[in-house]
Amino acid sequence: MRYFVVDTFTKDVFFGNSAGVCLIDELIDDIIMQKIAFENNISETAFIRKNGDDFDLRWFTPEAEVDLCGHGTLASAFIVSQFIDSSIEIMKFHTLSGVLVVTKRGDLFELDFPSRKPIQNDVTPLMEQALGCPVLEAHLARDMLLLVKDEETVATLEPNLECISQIPDAFGVIVTAKGNDVDFVSRFFAPNAGVPEDPVTGSSHCTLIPFWSERLHKTKMVAKQLSKRGGTLYCEYCADRVKISGYAVLYLSGEIYV
Repeated sequence: MRYFVVDTFTKDVFFGNSAGVCLIDELIDDIIMQKIAFENNISETAFIRKNGDDFDLRWFTPEAEVDLCGHGTLASAFIVSQFIDSSIEIMKFHTLSGVLVVTKRGDLFELDFPSRKPIQNDVTPLMEQALGCPVLEAHLARDMLLLVKDEETVATLEPNLECISQIPDAFGVIVTAKGNDVDFVSRFFAPNAGVPEDPVTGSSHCTLIPFWSERLHKTKMVAKQLSKRGGTLYCEYCADRVKISGYAVLYLSGEIYV
C-alpha cells in the first residue's frame, strides 16, 4: 500500500506533528492496521479508503485505535489533495466521530470538528503531582484540561507521566494557559495511548476552543502547542462545532509491503 508521512500544523518539515497516511484499496484487518501503526511508531497512523465521492478514515496510535485525530485528518486531506484529486476543495471523511468535513482554502486546510466543551472538576493532589506545579482549574471532556498560571509554566513543564497515566476518566491530559503573542497555548500528554507527549493535537482543541472562547469572549483565535516541534492552529468556535485550520508539508512517500 502507498504510505506517506506528513508534517502538520506547520509549513516546514521537521516541525508540527507527523502523521502516517496509508492509502488502502480494500478493507484490511484491524489487527494489521494496529501492527502497521506500531511499526511506524509515530503518534498517529491514518488509513483512508475511497468511498464513492467520500473517504473512510481511521486513526491508530502505536497502542490503540482512537475516535478522533486532528493532525491525522489534516494529513489525510493533504494527501487526498496532492495525490488523489488536486482539484478537490471539500473532502468528507467517514469516521468514528461521524462525517468530518475538511475544506481546502489555498494552502490552509480547515477541519470541521465536534465541539467538546469540558465540565469543571475538582483539582486533586494527583494532578499537581503530575505537573509539578499549581493547577488553577480542572475541566473534563474526553481529555482532562488543566489550567496553569502562564505560558512559561506550560513551556517549561516536565510532567510525571506515571502520575498523568493515573488521572481517572481521561484519554489524555491537556495543560493550557493564556498566550503571550497568541490567544492560548497548550501541551498534550497521553501515555496510556502510547503517546507520552503529542507534538500538536487537533482533537484536544475540540475542548480548548470552547473553553478559551468563553474566557476570552472571542470566536476566532490563534493557538500554539508548545512541544519541542511546536505548531500553530487557527481556531473558530461555532457552538456545537469547532473549526481548526493548519498547514501541512510532505516529508516521506513510499510503499508498505503487507
